[in-house]
Amino acid sequence: MTAVPAGAEYGYLGPAGTFTEAALLQVLPEDAVARPMPSVDAALAAVRSGDLAAAVVPIENSVEGGVSATLDALANGSALRVTREMLVPVTFVLAARAGTALADVRRVASHPHGWAQCRGWVGSHLPEAVYVPALSTAGAAEGLAVDPDAPYDAALCAPLAAQRFGLSVLATDVGDNAAAVTRFVLVQRPGAVAAPTGADKTSLVVFQRDDHPGGLLEMLEQFATRGINLSRIESRPTGESLGQYCFSIDCEGHIGEARVGEALMGLHRTCREVRWLGSYPRADAKAITVTVSTTDQAFGDAGDWLTRLRSGEA
Repeated sequence: MTAVPAGAEYGYLGPAGTFTEAALLQVLPEDAVARPMPSVDAALAAVRSGDLAAAVVPIENSVEGGVSATLDALANGSALRVTREMLVPVTFVLAARAGTALADVRRVASHPHGWAQCRGWVGSHLPEAVYVPALSTAGAAEGLAVDPDAPYDAALCAPLAAQRFGLSVLATDVGDNAAAVTRFVLVQRPGAVAAPTGADKTSLVVFQRDDHPGGLLEMLEQFATRGINLSRIESRPTGESLGQYCFSIDCEGHIGEARVGEALMGLHRTCREVRWLGSYPRADAKAITVTVSTTDQAFGDAGDWLTRLRSGEA
């Protein structure tokens, strides 16, 4: 991670009390200041301008998939670098003002993504309850705390939000998928690249030169022939015209490793644009298994052999 001066501000998708703030707290230096931002675009724009030293934004959810606002903001504009990833279990609580009982709840507020992950639980435990959309899970909790006329009785939010706003917790572990998790990334301006750890991930965006039969296969072969596993790939519209897409990709490995470097060179030769978003340690610290034929040593030996052939030595 690029070093930042004491007192530097780290942004995050706000408001306070969100799962994004919980992710930020995993990496926030003791001498840094956290600043909530109104949107992913605003957070990353502030990093680009230098107003923020870094920002934490959500990029992928195990239930809802990729976060389009983040994927698109990283694919466009001046270059940014992902330097860390954090995983936060998506564990909701049902929170309300003190004195409210579960039987009193008739209207429940939350962000649409939060509601999508809890509506089965609500249907079972509060079958008469009506959903009230909110701009964020934390915003729903804050509304109960500050507005006595809030048009709902309870909020589905992160435990941090219930604690932050002094609400009573009516139910814990609310949700339809106990394994739900959201992946967040720490984004900074380009700087020195950290050395490989052996348990790394690389993120990039690939723009094809044109749309033709086998184009996607050609792109994927750059990874497959070098023994690189893809942990995520999804298409996003470029906005240039209908049917024009780019590919957002996460793969195992580090740009400093020969197999990943050669895959990026292959993409650079065959695609219109390759935007490298960064190589950084995996949140789970799981070491990557590399086949004997795709180690740095294997690539080095192959290069030495070719050099000898070209020079007439072998």
